[in-house]
Order: sequence, then structure tokens, then C-alpha cells
Amino acid sequence: MAILEKGGNAFDAVTAAGFVLQVVEPHYNGLGGDVSVLAYKAADRHTTAICGQGPMPQAATPGHFHALGLRQIPGSGLLPAVVPGAMSAWMRLLGEYGSLPLRDVLDAAIGYATDGFPLLPDTARAIQVLAPLFRTEWAESGRTYLQGGEAPRAGARFRNSALAGTYQRLLREAETASSDREAQIGAAENAFYQGFVAEAVDAFTSGAAVLDATGRKHHGLLTGQDMATWRATIDAPALLTYGNLAVHKPGPWSQGPVFLQQLALLGGFDLRAMGLGSAEYIHTVAECAKLAFADREAWYGDPAHSDVPLDTLLSPAYTAARRELVGSKAAMDLRPGSPGGRQPWIPVQQPDELPPADSEWMAQMHSGLPTIVQATAARGDTCTIAVADRHGNLVVAVPSGGWLKSSPVVPGLGFSLGTRGQTMTLAEGHPNSLAPGRRPRTTLSPTLVLRDDEPYLAFGTPGGDRQDQWTLGFHLAVTEFGLDLQSAVGTLAFHTDHFPSSFTPHESRPGVLVVEENCDPSTVDALRRRGHEVELAPAFSLGKVCAVGVDPEHRFLRAAASPRGSLAYAVGR
Repeated sequence: MAILEKGGNAFDAVTAAGFVLQVVEPHYNGLGGDVSVLAYKAADRHTTAICGQGPMPQAATPGHFHALGLRQIPGSGLLPAVVPGAMSAWMRLLGEYGSLPLRDVLDAAIGYATDGFPLLPDTARAIQVLAPLFRTEWAESGRTYLQGGEAPRAGARFRNSALAGTYQRLLREAETASSDREAQIGAAENAFYQGFVAEAVDAFTSGAAVLDATGRKHHGLLTGQDMATWRATIDAPALLTYGNLAVHKPGPWSQGPVFLQQLALLGGFDLRAMGLGSAEYIHTVAECAKLAFADREAWYGDPAHSDVPLDTLLSPAYTAARRELVGSKAAMDLRPGSPGGRQPWIPVQQPDELPPADSEWMAQMHSGLPTIVQATAARGDTCTIAVADRHGNLVVAVPSGGWLKSSPVVPGLGFSLGTRGQTMTLAEGHPNSLAPGRRPRTTLSPTLVLRDDEPYLAFGTPGGDRQDQWTLGFHLAVTEFGLDLQSAVGTLAFHTDHFPSSFTPHESRPGVLVVEENCDPSTVDALRRRGHEVELAPAFSLGKVCAVGVDPEHRFLRAAASPRGSLAYAVGR
């Protein structure tokens, strides 16, 4: 709001918030991570997707990992590190759509990193669990996150002076290069990808080997040259027309199109007659999710390197045929389709033999998720930000990667590298197979919707693989059942874990349907009779949907934030 009230637009504001999140939620994202952005620019009535997912290094090949005796790409350390994508994506958005100088946009992030902020409980918990690792192996992470060798408490004032110094040097080099706004933004980007940041990353990854989830130490593959030759792209988003709605998602380099596939499948059912939250409704939505995510596993990958049949996957004929597979009982098989007669293939990810988890921090290292995994279905991976402004612009971003659990902090920079490479398979010939320069398929999945060609909704949620199930529930509550935004973010949440996780060790739970425990007991019984293995999660624990929109009748700006976790919030005036 400070950026908007200073005269900035939605794109300035979302970028400023994105950099602040790197500081205050380091357990979920960082400057070394990635981001997916959807933006509607009112001036030209155009929607674009910005891909802030960096590719694999040129040295990353299946043969390299096989030579190390690995069957999967580990979820932590330096081996799964990709080119950091967030910086370039934010600079592309700010440079081409924003209006304020870089100094105004970075001011808040620099202030929080320098002067401190109250440490969130989840961050404190992550640091506490990983403190032994930070003391003995990841020394730079220890210098960054431990205070006097000890984990700081929740609510304590926490500073990251090294990260503040990185932001300040990027800004200093930008302002030294030029007095022109756009030139400064370009200079900051170059300082990151071709200057002092890339040099520090190169020295770190080529230096000492680092302990990772395998229980062994490995050197990294990412180089300064990998960073120098990559920049974020501005692309046409994936699109589905659904009645008078135009629903936009990032392309198949993300999991985003599964939202569109689910929506297309559900278009053949009378959801309103079923009733929001009924057993029939939950069953139908979950079964359609299983079909869409099976297609994700078989067909999605970097379209610059693979022939992804997205047009066919979203076509009415293909969708109608897939819809026939939805029965009255829960499916137990993973059933990808055959678009255009092509035969689907889902590689089986064979787990590696990992060292015994004889400590809590090693047990956490075995999972590639950012979350400190607990014995609950509730989880909150990633961040999300959505902004609408008085000009009619809409933008939503889902940043992640480079979390403090992913890899050691790069010396002198104050941030970790992202480990999105873990989402790829070492089996060759698949759209998401590991290959040099290929983008790993990301879970980051914002949504932007136009109604009658006018800006209507922009929303996202944390949640890894589950993002496009939790946001779908919100979307249906608004568009099918007429709920206002705040009521919609508070409706019953559920998801299926039927398909393999994107994150190492890529486990799946066939037939499992996770529902918040505030679900009506009779509905739970009905779902179990249909064959679902229902698992109850704590009430109001699944997802943290954040949404903005434009009232189509009165043109008021609207916003809503999930009450789950007491963390997200909506603000406006």
C-alpha cells in the first residue's frame, strides 16, 4: 500500500512486496529462488506470463548423476541448483510494466534486512531444527541465521545484513551506471547475472563440496556462465475460455495448465445442483483432479525442449473423452490420457538409499519440500502476492525456491540457491527429463481471470503440488456459487495426493483424499463409501489463498486473504 500511495502501480507494488518476502519469509523463498507471474496491463488490455523459472546448468546431465550412484536428483544441497530466476523476472516486470525507480521498490526490503523484523514462528522452527546442520556443515547459513550459535526465538528482531548488503550493492551499481530508470533496472539485473552475484555463486559452487540429502558431500554444477546466458521471458499464458471467463495460467513449464484441465472437465457437470461442499461435489472435483494431474505427470515439461500437446489436452474432444472416466467410485489407478493417439509415459522415480535419519535435521533433509515436515496433512510451502490498482491493472505472483532449507547460504550474499532441479527425472525421453538448459517443471501457479474481456480476478496460494486444487476450490466458490471473495477463501478445503509429488522423493498416496476436519461427518462417511481413503486435516489448515479482483458492476477493487495460518491479509483504501 505504501508503494500504491506513493503513486506506483500494481506492478511496482507486487515487485516491492516480492523482495520483502525474500527477507521476512526465508523459509519459503529467497533472492536465489524462482517466481511465476501473471500480469494484466490495462493500458493495452493484454495478459502476459513472466517465467522466472531458471534452467538447469549446462553440466547437468543424467550421466553425471548416475556416475554419482544416484537414481534421483536430491532435494537439497548444490546438485539440484538451477539458475536463480526471481531477480530477472522481477526486473522484467518492473522494467516493462512498472513506473517507480528501483530505489523506491527496494527500499522496504533493504530496511527490513538492515533494521530487522519480528521472526515468524515457522521460520524460527525451521532454524531450530536445522541448527545442528548450520553449526557443523553449512557454516554460512549458521552465520546468517544463528545468533550467538543459537536459533533465534519467534518474535525476536532478526536481521540479514549480508542480504541487505547485496540489495544495496545492486542498487548502487544500478545508479552508478545511469540516471535513467529503465537503464538502472537493466544494470541491476546485469550486476546479478554477470557481475558480483554471479562471481560469488560461481566461486561457491566450484569450491568446497557441500553435504546434501544423500549424506555425502557434492560440488555444485551451476556456473557464472549459466547465469550470464539466461534471462526471464515474457510469454503468452495458457488460456481456457469457460463461459464468459478467460482463465489464464502459466504454460506447461509449470503445473499451471492442470487448473485449466480440471476446469474443462468440470464444465460437463452440474456443480451447482450438487451443492458446494457436498460429497458428490468433492468426489467429482477430486476425480477430475486425478485425471488432470496424471496428464501433468505424463506430458508437461519445458515446451522449448519438448513437444507438449497442450492444445490437444485442452481440446473439447479430448476433455469429453476423459470426462467419461469419472465414475461414482474413487479411482485407484493413475490414468494419463493419449492426446492425438500418443502413448503416455510416467517414469517411475526409484528412491535412493539414504543414510538413516538419526537426527531431526537429517530426516528433514530427506524431503525436498521447504516445509519442516510434521505429522499432519497441513503444509504451507511457498508465498503468494496479488495486487489490483486504480488503473485497472491486475497482477499475481507466486515466488518460491532458495529457501533456507534448500542449500547453504552463498558466502557474502545472504541467500541460498534454489533446488528446483529435484523436480526432474533422470529417465531420458520424457518432457520433464533432466537436460542441460532445460527448465524443470515448477509447481508455482498463479491464476488471472478476465470476465467479458475485463479484469476480474487474480489469485494464488502457497502449497506446492496442491496449489491448483486449493485455488480451484476458491475459483469455483466465486464463479459457480456466487460467494464473495472473502467467503470463498474461507470455504472447506480439500485435495488429493493421488499422484507423485514434484519434490524428492516423489512419493504418491493413491486414493488418499485430504479434507479439513470441519467437513460434515456425514459427508466424510459418504466419501469413504465411494472408496476414498479420507484423511482429516486440522480445520482451516489447507492453503492460504490470496485474491484481488474488480467488481464487474461497480468497478470497485476487491481483495481477500485466507484466515488459515493467521498470516495472509488483504489491505486497500
